[in-house]
Amino acid sequence: MKPIIGITIGDPAGIGPEIVAKALQHADVYEACLPLVIGDAGVMRNACEIVGATTSVKAVNKSAEAAGEHGTIDVLDLNNIDTGALRMGVVQAMCGKAAYEYIERAVTLAKSGEIQAIATGPINKESLRAAEVEYIGHTEILGALTDSHDPLTLFEVDGMRIFFLSRHVSLRKAIEMVTEQRVLDYLRRCGAALSQLGVERSDIAVAGLNPHCGENGMFGDEELREIAPAIEKARGEGLNVTGPIGADSIFHMALQGRFGAVLSLYHDQGHIASKTYDFYRTVSVTLGLPILRTSVDHGTAFDVAGTAKADAEGMKEAILSAARYAPSFVAAEVRV
Repeated sequence: MKPIIGITIGDPAGIGPEIVAKALQHADVYEACLPLVIGDAGVMRNACEIVGATTSVKAVNKSAEAAGEHGTIDVLDLNNIDTGALRMGVVQAMCGKAAYEYIERAVTLAKSGEIQAIATGPINKESLRAAEVEYIGHTEILGALTDSHDPLTLFEVDGMRIFFLSRHVSLRKAIEMVTEQRVLDYLRRCGAALSQLGVERSDIAVAGLNPHCGENGMFGDEELREIAPAIEKARGEGLNVTGPIGADSIFHMALQGRFGAVLSLYHDQGHIASKTYDFYRTVSVTLGLPILRTSVDHGTAFDVAGTAKADAEGMKEAILSAARYAPSFVAAEVRV
């Protein structure tokens, strides 16, 4: 039986509705899952018109009403946007509030088992702030809605998987967060997450923080003081961990299939590697939650919203990744 994937459209003033409309033109998406869009039916009709999609939009009140037939986009219609007042590419409180409500409904459906995973369109931090939503991004929202502490972020592109030790903090703060205890905790959790996803390879390589991993303390000693001891303790617990390996080499090695995953030590270290390789097809997976969530790795692109120029490959890949991982993830939750 195909998994039901809830697809949130993100900020209605951004490219989210357009890339969802484009992604759902592909028959292989419907072969992999039953896609259920969670958003505003009027917004989706406008998006289909913008991108020239020939598909129809069907508003539904619950997931059981979705037929999942290629050629029709089933939208769980929250009817929370005044399309007459909607201005594309502009920060609006109405859109920030709506984007949050789409996520909130998707989480409710996933927790109840009505959908098996969530694939999210991009949201805008300024719009969230204008709507007085207290969270700065998807990960923080999902963590709060599921009562989950410090969720994991995993990037995946062309077989390369990258976990992140820290996300939205300053570089100075990120360096302070490279501690033996945190690295060890993340290695444990990343290994468990790979198992939960059903990934065959569970070996993890840890990126270095300093140039050439510090050259035995000449360019920084975090590798000696914090990272290497954490790796040794992880190995002592039976985890298959390698490193630290210089950040200028480790991602190339990962693309060659040398490891199951890489632990990046800060936001830009791993983001630059994946997005430079393939900006559009990099998929973000949020783990450490009781639900499975995938996402595009880019923002709302207000500068091109409403022009049909946005590339939808990332949205399609996010939906397909959710469909691919959902059976293993749900099975793992049942075993627990």
